[in-house]
Amino acid sequence: MLKSKKRWRLEGKDQSLAQQFVAELKVSPLVANLLINRGITTVEEANNFLYIEKTQFHDPFLLKGMRQAVERIQTAIHQGEKILIFGDYDADGVSSTAVMIHALKQLGANVDFYIPNRFTEGYGPNEPALRKAKEAGFSLVVTVDTGISAVHEASVAKEIGLDFVITDHHEPPPVLPDAYSIVNPKQEDCLYPFKGLAGVGVAFKLAQALLDDVPEHLLDIAVIGTIADLVPLVDENRLIAKKGIKALEKTKRPGLRALKRLTGIEDIELCADHVGFGIGPRINAAGRLDSAIPALELLICEEMSDADRLATEIDELNKERQSIVNEITEEAITIVENLYASIEDNKVLVVAKEGWNAGVIGIVASRLVERYYRPTIVLSIDKEKGLAKGSARSIEGFDMFKNLSESRDILPHFGGHPMAAGLTMNLEDLDELRSRLNYQAIEVLTDEDFIPITKVELEVSVNRISLPVIEEMGLLAPFGISNPTPKVLIDNVHLSQMRRIGSEENHLKMLLDHDGHTLDCIGFRFGYLHDEISMSSKVSVVGTLQVNEWNGNSKPQLMLEDVAVNEWQLFDLRGNKNIRKIAAQLPMEKVIYIYFDEISLASVDVEQSNNLVYIPYGTDCTDVDLSGRYVFFLDLPIEKKQIENVIANSKKPERIYTVFHHNENHFFSTLPTREHFKWFYAFLTKQQTFDLQKHGLQLAKHKGWSKDTIDFMVQVFFDLEFVTINNGIISLSTKIEKKDLNQSRTYKRKQEQARLENELYYSSYNELKQWFEQLISIQPVR
Repeated sequence: MLKSKKRWRLEGKDQSLAQQFVAELKVSPLVANLLINRGITTVEEANNFLYIEKTQFHDPFLLKGMRQAVERIQTAIHQGEKILIFGDYDADGVSSTAVMIHALKQLGANVDFYIPNRFTEGYGPNEPALRKAKEAGFSLVVTVDTGISAVHEASVAKEIGLDFVITDHHEPPPVLPDAYSIVNPKQEDCLYPFKGLAGVGVAFKLAQALLDDVPEHLLDIAVIGTIADLVPLVDENRLIAKKGIKALEKTKRPGLRALKRLTGIEDIELCADHVGFGIGPRINAAGRLDSAIPALELLICEEMSDADRLATEIDELNKERQSIVNEITEEAITIVENLYASIEDNKVLVVAKEGWNAGVIGIVASRLVERYYRPTIVLSIDKEKGLAKGSARSIEGFDMFKNLSESRDILPHFGGHPMAAGLTMNLEDLDELRSRLNYQAIEVLTDEDFIPITKVELEVSVNRISLPVIEEMGLLAPFGISNPTPKVLIDNVHLSQMRRIGSEENHLKMLLDHDGHTLDCIGFRFGYLHDEISMSSKVSVVGTLQVNEWNGNSKPQLMLEDVAVNEWQLFDLRGNKNIRKIAAQLPMEKVIYIYFDEISLASVDVEQSNNLVYIPYGTDCTDVDLSGRYVFFLDLPIEKKQIENVIANSKKPERIYTVFHHNENHFFSTLPTREHFKWFYAFLTKQQTFDLQKHGLQLAKHKGWSKDTIDFMVQVFFDLEFVTINNGIISLSTKIEKKDLNQSRTYKRKQEQARLENELYYSSYNELKQWFEQLISIQPVR
């Protein structure tokens, strides 16, 4: 067996609806089921989803507060007032700020921007910045991707005569700021039909309302925050992403062109991953390590020379960010291992340390969730201020925002979503928060909830996978949150090839085979599984389908994400000299070594441990539990029934490794015939006594036999009491009864060992597997 890394949750199917989609939309059953898995229940919904670019953007004035916001901004433009765009320092906030600057400049506004420094000012609008804006002559502040929790700051703005318009998409708190206008689709009484916009999506809607037209020329920027902020890629977000990716491919903006060139995606067809893993992290890097202003300047600059300089600058910051993340992650893992004696007893991880870069701890929290699969909060401690500032990441079943909301008394500043949040708190309340969250998790999470889940959308067979089907699946792109890249299961399929690939052989390539139909399967960083999957086993694999293009040829392939073997496995190590190396890669608590001859054990290189079980000849071993174990049969038994007894009296092992070392080669050594014995007996009769040590080798050469043959016949005669042996001198017995050679234990054992070698050591893999299969299928005797 081989257990999968995660739980596979296979989505259900509505066959009647799927058939309707196939008939009316002219799509494959595979795509029809994918649409159903996305909650689509009508042909109209399905058609809009597949061809989202043909749909219309929603009316921006359906957003509560939009009309007031537009009227106030228009008044400011007409009267020449100074407008300040107050943004956030992440990719969503930076792109939101850029969208508003481009839109307002297009309308001739007197506009500038302000993005707070993460380290000196923290998240969101702050009183000093607002007072400074007032002193600089600004009369209107428009927030983007921030402000929904700025209750104090809104009151300060009102006090100093600064009109405060909030556009945001984060969860509204119980008490809203007293602002001139609030535009947020998540407001309780907002009638906007889609609640999942990113901050840049709300800014885009404001631009649409101000320009009285859909600002498609801003989609190449809007797509960055939409994808980078991990909002659901459905409805209007899907429209922004779909059109935005195409706009990004053709963009003329110097900053985006420089960034595309630097990331190696300048002249290729783009997808959501190019934004999410290429452009987004670099835009984010500036604000994570220092000021986000270089990233914003990149999105609004007009000269290519400036663009190249800024793109290089934020790329270097991104490399530095990666290094810092790796360092902090290692420190955080050490803290977890030391702080939590038993991970199983702690449902939520809360780790903190002085000096951690607050700009990257959200990434570190995600890394810890991946490693331990627990809701996690990582905080940076400022001892001088007595504060801890951090980021939270959660798992399915634990709403982080909701659970943090129950601790508002010790969380003066926090906000976020069910799966992620940011917070600032007093250092002295850290242990209390850890205790509360752990108790809350115990109340709502089961043991199974702590096993990672892979949502599998479809089970498919190899013969159903083709280039047209994979290309048709592309209609569901762009993929992201709430519209994930489809994961498929191919269950219990044969392997026709398997090998390690890559310069370090750390990747795995398999060829899946079903009734002559084959499919390439590539597993990056799965090379270690090469020695844990037997070629004869049927495998079940989960992954994503894609087209592999190479030298002008295209064919389907599966990108492996998880693999399992649901049956016991036989690994043939007969003749292999690296037993210790192979066993060292396996969990030692599962390994058990069985041997039948103490002499042969010295010839097999294995670690001497408590996992060694000796079963001498004539012993019926009934107390060895092989259930769930990896069983190594190190040598050949005297009789097959020794193995049969071990397996018959135990539950099924997960794996069997056959080494079957033997010191003598009985099968290929010559078994003397009766004529050999007849001649040798006549020779001894004539000699009466024979010095085996002195003349044995000479006799063997004379007859063309081996010395072992002479020794063997002597031992057979001794068993039959035909001779006596004294210090190597063989003497014929005085009284000899007629006996058959089979009455000799030595002769019989030689025959049995030769047969045993033939059946176990020299048999084919399939013959050996079939023999073990029959043994394992017999229920244990209890």
